[in-house]
Amino acid sequence: MDEGPRWLTDDEQAAWLAFRAATTLLDGALDRQLQREAGMPLAYYQILAMLSEVPGRTLRMSELADITQSSQSRISHAVARLERQGWVRRRPCQDDRRSTFAELTPAGMTALAEAAPGHVRTVRQNMFDALSAEQVGQLAAICHAMLGPLTADPAARPVPGALPGRPGPAGCERD
Repeated sequence: MDEGPRWLTDDEQAAWLAFRAATTLLDGALDRQLQREAGMPLAYYQILAMLSEVPGRTLRMSELADITQSSQSRISHAVARLERQGWVRRRPCQDDRRSTFAELTPAGMTALAEAAPGHVRTVRQNMFDALSAEQVGQLAAICHAMLGPLTADPAARPVPGALPGRPGPAGCERD
């Protein structure tokens, strides 16, 4: 017997709407700050940051798409623009001709290092400065609880290294 949808309670609806508003407004604030101060959108900053966090500063394009929750075509377009900036370079995988790596260049690491202070300042001003230490702990616990069902499907799971404390990705041998 189908009982139909399990609708949100009034409290759940209020929490949902507040969460959506906060995340949407925060993403907008971060994007505007990065565009203004570093000349790059938030999506490009995230690509550079993800590459900076993995061994060899290199990921398969498909892994990078997974981490950033982007389509293959969107990540390919973004990496092409980052290549034109000299911040990322693509190179073929020696063991799998169907795969291509995206590698953070020294210039890309410099651009990321220059953008990071303003980005962190904006995160702090728009998120952490408004929270007590107890609320930060609660937020972390809530987000980790939410990640459980969101990453249960292997196809939806970010590659290792995309989340703090996780080991880096395996794959082709890196030069």
